[in-house]
Amino acid sequence: MIHLRLFSGFRKRAALFTAILVFVALPLSSGIGASGDRAPLVIRDTEIEDVLKEWTKTVIKASDLDPAAVKFILVQDSDINAFVSGGPNIFIYTGLLDKTKTPDEVIGVIAHELGHIRGGHLVRMRTQSENLSYESLLGAALGIGAAIVTGNGGVGAAVSSGAQSSALNKLLAFSRVQESSADQSALSSLEQAGMSARGLLAFMQTLESQEILPASQQSEYIRTHPLTRDRVEAIRAGYERSSARDAQLSPEWQTQHDLIIAKLRAFISPERVAWDYKDTDHSLPAEYARAVADYRQNNVSRALEKVEGLLKRQPENPYFMELKGQMLVDFGRVEEALPFYRKAIEHDPDAALIRIAYASALIERSDGHPERLEEGVQNLDRAARDEPHSPRVFHLLATAYGRKGQEPMAKLYLAEEALLNKQVDYAKKQAEAARSGLQKGSRAWLRAQDILSYVEQNDKKD
Repeated sequence: MIHLRLFSGFRKRAALFTAILVFVALPLSSGIGASGDRAPLVIRDTEIEDVLKEWTKTVIKASDLDPAAVKFILVQDSDINAFVSGGPNIFIYTGLLDKTKTPDEVIGVIAHELGHIRGGHLVRMRTQSENLSYESLLGAALGIGAAIVTGNGGVGAAVSSGAQSSALNKLLAFSRVQESSADQSALSSLEQAGMSARGLLAFMQTLESQEILPASQQSEYIRTHPLTRDRVEAIRAGYERSSARDAQLSPEWQTQHDLIIAKLRAFISPERVAWDYKDTDHSLPAEYARAVADYRQNNVSRALEKVEGLLKRQPENPYFMELKGQMLVDFGRVEEALPFYRKAIEHDPDAALIRIAYASALIERSDGHPERLEEGVQNLDRAARDEPHSPRVFHLLATAYGRKGQEPMAKLYLAEEALLNKQVDYAKKQAEAARSGLQKGSRAWLRAQDILSYVEQNDKKD
């Protein structure tokens, strides 16, 4: 579920746990954003990411891309924006999702961003994106992570909070030709996928009125994706001539949309739930929002009671199981959380983020239970294959091997974590220490050598 890196109101922990919405603090991003809010945060959430993958699988294929290669990264920010950075990584602001009413609109926006990937309109950065965490990629795109990309520590510090928006605009701004090209690609891929472009048209029509506003009042999406009446009319024409114009989505997708919006609102602004959902509304999204809001506001008994109600309605739902596990962990009842995480993984074996949360809980409760350390490492090893950009995986592996007394392996994983966070000097130091203690020629020794070679090559480039 949504994994929180920084909790407010919950007990502080040496090991932070993955689960429900994961808000991950950006490197060099402790300043205040231009809007007065904190700088945007990366969010990781199994349910939301799974839903987006399900909705867009056929559109991605129609865009001549591999669905497994395209990653969706949520950014906790109230503005309306989406962009592509560091490869087939689509960053979507929570403000954009919150403004949509149907899955069609979300799919339309994603189809447009896929058009940028397909057309090669990607953000160019000096560093190799495969060795960056998503947090580092976002930090670089926002300008507040400039030091990560350039290697110049003064650059990031020099970018003021008020300049973040300007830096993003300059980095991500596409030409009108590129925008029109991405629109046509979106229309083509939606048509080929047998899906209507009504959502893309509806979203663009919603934004069209912003063009007459002063630049300071426009959404980030308008400032980085210049919109014109000609573009809207071209999308309308494409929609009207499409053979899939009247195609309908599964009613289940609308339910999924309402559930993920309820979750996002409750996690980000729990106080808002009472206003958004009437007391007489006992729909699944409304009850989901109330359960999450109580959890976020540390109302222990009410939160646990409500999540039990969700599980009674959908006892096989792995996301509800994960939510209860996360609640119990953060309410200091880690032992009770383990079976819920275990059940969630049984129902969704490919959920790498849930495996990370489960492994974290296992490691915390491993004193006197060495088998839990082994189980935790097994889950992390599998999760690392699907989440190679996650510093959290490697941090937990380092913790597990440290508890097992295998210091060279612990240092190797600390080096992996540091490399993803662009802490190059620390990565080099840990990799050197790991290499000296590992068996020469072993897989782990070779990985330490790879890290050192990568650092050396990039030092020469700089």
